[in-house]
Amino acid sequence: MIKVTFVEANGNRIEAMAKAGDTLMQAAVGAGVAAIAAECGGACACGTCHCVLSEDWFSRVPAPASDEADMLDFVIDPQPTSRLSCQVVIGEDMQGIEVQVPDSQI
Repeated sequence: MIKVTFVEANGNRIEAMAKAGDTLMQAAVGAGVAAIAAECGGACACGTCHCVLSEDWFSRVPAPASDEADMLDFVIDPQPTSRLSCQVVIGEDMQGIEVQVPDSQI
């Protein structure tokens, strides 16, 4: 299992355990991260699973596909390292990743 920590806008830290092949969105929903609404269920169609990765982690995961990049244009306050958590697949090499949940998600 891979440990993923979600850091909410208020500083609250929620730890989740995920399997390789799960998405960050699945881990967040499973751990009860309320600000990751995931209204489209992971179809890359709504932006309600917006998260922000550190520059280090952003450079270590595959770049966003064009449909994700297009959807990120519509999230509130996108950051250079913003991602849709439904599009980031957790790999064995992601042990200990920390994911910021933007305050715009609350």
